[in-house]
Amino acid sequence: MSAASREGERSKMENEEKTSSVSMSGGGEGSLDRLLPPVSTGPSPRKRTTSQCKSEPPLLRTSKRTIYTAGRPPWYNEHGTQSKEAFVIGLCGGSASGKTTVARKIIEALDVPWVVLLSMDSFYKVLTIEQQILASSNDYNFDHPDAFDFDLLIHIVRKLKQGKSVKIPVYDFTTHGRQKEWKTLYGASVIIFEGIMSFADKQLLQMLDMKLFVDTDSDIRLVRRLRRDISERGRDIEGVIKQYHKFVKPAFEQYIEPHMRLADIVVPRGGGNMVAIDLIVQHVHSQLEERELSVRAALASAHQAQPLPQTLSVLESTPQVRGMHTIIRNKETSRDEFIFYSKRLMRLLIERALSFLPSQIHVVQTPQGEDYEGRSFHGKRITGVSILRAGETMEPALRAVCKDVRIGKILIQTNQDTGEPELHYLRLPKDISEDHVILMDCTVSTGAAAMMAVRVLLDHDVQEDKILLVSLLMAEMGVHSVAYAFPQVKIITTAVDKKVNDLFHIIPGIGNFGDRYFGTDAPPDWSDEDTDEPSY
Repeated sequence: MSAASREGERSKMENEEKTSSVSMSGGGEGSLDRLLPPVSTGPSPRKRTTSQCKSEPPLLRTSKRTIYTAGRPPWYNEHGTQSKEAFVIGLCGGSASGKTTVARKIIEALDVPWVVLLSMDSFYKVLTIEQQILASSNDYNFDHPDAFDFDLLIHIVRKLKQGKSVKIPVYDFTTHGRQKEWKTLYGASVIIFEGIMSFADKQLLQMLDMKLFVDTDSDIRLVRRLRRDISERGRDIEGVIKQYHKFVKPAFEQYIEPHMRLADIVVPRGGGNMVAIDLIVQHVHSQLEERELSVRAALASAHQAQPLPQTLSVLESTPQVRGMHTIIRNKETSRDEFIFYSKRLMRLLIERALSFLPSQIHVVQTPQGEDYEGRSFHGKRITGVSILRAGETMEPALRAVCKDVRIGKILIQTNQDTGEPELHYLRLPKDISEDHVILMDCTVSTGAAAMMAVRVLLDHDVQEDKILLVSLLMAEMGVHSVAYAFPQVKIITTAVDKKVNDLFHIIPGIGNFGDRYFGTDAPPDWSDEDTDEPSY
């Protein structure tokens, strides 16, 4: 995409945020903003559990929207299944040993934006009334394995490792309970999990790809704990010292220190030991390089000369439809006419897609007092998800025929060095897993971007047979790629062209839809799947 095109899209995004009906700040939103550090440059309280990245990650940030300029590469193969799990680093050590500091140092040195920092502090059990009374007098043992909800912790780490979206509890150390709103995490290539009992469960240990133990002098840990609990958790000095000698010190000696032998690397002196941190970072980088995938090349050579799948539905090629295609495919067509006839086709396409949604018999009474046996939608909700930027042009057509439809957005761009699609941003409505989803993109050539968008929806627990991919124009290659990877996804389009050239342009094609629609200039290497990308 040209510089003018990118700048225009950024300005459009900023303006849109002022009126957006889908909030990004809600705890249940499937937002990549969860991968950002706090805006403050100072250290954040340990009771705050969010995913983290380097202090100045490569991104474009507006008041509510965050778009990574370094995207997440494919985490799945050409079959659509996950082929690489997230790399999980477990950080163990005594209370206030500097585990979080070591984690942040590793994140900064890794220089990878797709890193999640998960704290064991989020997984304290909800206390009973009797336990809350003990906690208020510093007589409840928070440093015992039984204080943690290991079942929930193992479930969440396993889902994160598998690339799934998860919701994380937020524990309040002042009330000793979980807050109502949980945080959503998604999209990790590396997970750093830290806590005093990180090595205490066998199932959890088996999921750790690297185990680190932070070894810090006990006097230093006591001073840090005093400072933290008094300033951040509202405790008094007598209570902190009482709790330390009664619970913290014995628990370290009984449950934590013996786990040092399980560590792959012991980090003396915590965050100040840059030699150890550099060694850790080198190993993680080598592991990530081994897991790199090439999806686009595999798609280009797969599933060719096969009959079109039964999951494909092509709009009937009536004289009206062919006439509109004639206009929008014509390179001499003005922008106004291109937009007008594209919108007409979009409306027909969306109406066609709605006919594939489940329905049930619905009997109503007419004004004449007679029964009429009709049909009604048989499902919870319909949600539209557009692949930015061209897919966004289909939203008005969907809103025109679906009252109060919810809208989500996904931004996928092509890495110009690798040629692979990369995920930069997404915003999905709450509880999308229960919805029928209409996934919108204007053109699909190889299908790589569409496959990534479908994979994102599946990672958010949307059922595959509830996804409808709609596109104005598709190449046979893209149809085969999506249908082969996701055989239950329904594909609806107005036309299918047979060829894709060496530059992955659809032949005869329609040109760069986004640039023709928005009036921006296409670069020499544009793609027919150019939403905001170009993507393939």
